Amino acid sequence: MFEFKIIQDQSGKISHIETSLCGNDLLSTPKLNKGCAFTQEERALFNLSGLLPPHVETLEEQVARMHMQYHEQHTNLSKNIYLNVLHDYNETLFYKLVSQHLEEMLPVIYTPTVGEAVQRFSLEHRKPKGLYISYPERGNIGQILDNRVPPEVDLSVITDGEAVLGIGDQGIGGINISTAKLMVYTLCGGISPHRVLPIQLDVGTNNPHLLNDPMYLGWRHERITGQEYDDFIDAFVTTMAKKFPGIFLHWEDFGRDNARRILSRYRDQVCTFNGDMQGTGVVALACVLAGANASGVPLRDHRIVIMGAGTAGAGIADQIHNALKRTGLSEHDARTRFWLLDKPGLLTDKRTLLAFQAPYARKHDEVAGWELRDPDFISLYDVVKNVKPTILIGCSTVAGAFSEEIVKTMAEAVERPIIMPLSNPNSLAEAIPADLLQWTNGKAIIATGSPFPEVNFADKWYRFAQSNNAFAFPGIGLGAIAVKATHVTDDMLWAATQALSACSPAIQDKMAPLLPKLSEAKMVSFHVALAVAEQARKDGLTQLDASADLKTVIKKITWEPEYYPYQKVRRH
Repeated sequence: MFEFKIIQDQSGKISHIETSLCGNDLLSTPKLNKGCAFTQEERALFNLSGLLPPHVETLEEQVARMHMQYHEQHTNLSKNIYLNVLHDYNETLFYKLVSQHLEEMLPVIYTPTVGEAVQRFSLEHRKPKGLYISYPERGNIGQILDNRVPPEVDLSVITDGEAVLGIGDQGIGGINISTAKLMVYTLCGGISPHRVLPIQLDVGTNNPHLLNDPMYLGWRHERITGQEYDDFIDAFVTTMAKKFPGIFLHWEDFGRDNARRILSRYRDQVCTFNGDMQGTGVVALACVLAGANASGVPLRDHRIVIMGAGTAGAGIADQIHNALKRTGLSEHDARTRFWLLDKPGLLTDKRTLLAFQAPYARKHDEVAGWELRDPDFISLYDVVKNVKPTILIGCSTVAGAFSEEIVKTMAEAVERPIIMPLSNPNSLAEAIPADLLQWTNGKAIIATGSPFPEVNFADKWYRFAQSNNAFAFPGIGLGAIAVKATHVTDDMLWAATQALSACSPAIQDKMAPLLPKLSEAKMVSFHVALAVAEQARKDGLTQLDASADLKTVIKKITWEPEYYPYQKVRRH
């Protein structure tokens, strides 16, 4: 079934690859294809003579050619398609190219451009990637998993496509999110692409455009819910755990109710992680910790307003809340530091709230004396005016929600306000960094969700930290996989947060960005992975010998995009 094998020496370094594939079969296998980099000896051995131009290229020569072709594409979507076609053709070359131009290309293969790719999935569908498990095939989950490409799987990113970025229910197009996340795991964490598996759980869609689109490739049915949905997820997790004991399951872009319920149900049963809640929360908290240091105000003394009380917003609140408790605050006192808003305004105990929102509801009595512009609606302006927050975070996808009036009102009461418009893509950001600098006279400490260009203000150039969870989840996954962790605990996430925050340039220079450049993500991921691995060992959740050196263990499984010698094995 699996026609290649990676051979490692005693140190864990890849020595060569064995395969039975020959000729066009070999050239058509993206995990093995080298294109014109096959040596003359390999061309003769694997029946490639005459199938390739005669010049034997180096990987570096191929990268230079692909980079030129990349720049012939005129839109970010066409660049995304170009890079994914390259991934379909030659994975090693793809990873080498993008790793050398990470800051330029990561926003193209990942957020924000991947959102466009998800929306056009059925129109741009080319070579299938990963696995599709639809609800009508729920009785064949084991058989479908047996049809996978990689023989061993350490990591799987799973989605049902219900809550993709800021664009909502995208049905089967969510598979592009799973594949993009795994690309980031490899690029930023060094996790081998030969041991990962993207999975789309197709449980239908409630998007009427997709249901009525004759080109839509998914199951044409409204989303299943309730017990049917839970039973399907349970059958899937049970089967995955049996086939891949110790696998790291990463859940991505599930609806907020399902995301919470899945994580709560399985986090003590398998090694599992939710990117929207935990990954986003870790990197946002790292920004907050670095921002608190830059502001000179201890974390426990901050007042935090979050606009957007869904999966991401509440997930960020949870991470900051746990950090506040670690400073010595009680559960009650830590909760009182938060004011969360959604579309109907401030969360209060007079409203009907979701279970994960309820702990952050403010008592109606405490806001009864506020002066409101509309007595029936407590707006963001009202909250900022009355609370005088020190931290303002946006996860609302409401473009421009942090208006000039609101930001100036905040800045009047705070020496160095921490303002984080985190919604993706740029067009949905709550504010533009250049405006935030202007409205606060350069005092604002800023982190954004999408990449924004540097800005010159008062004869000084400012780079803005991108609160990109690519700084968090690759290292968390790498650390958990390296030590074969049985669970991902809150303490492991806290260790990851501290490690990421320690990498902040603002630790040394209070006017510097809150996070490193994306080009440094692999270095950051190693520090995060080491912290996670050490905490997992401390928690007694590893399956390694206690004497194992964790740095060596992590480096041993870290993959680099290089070409390796091939040896031929005969089919049995």
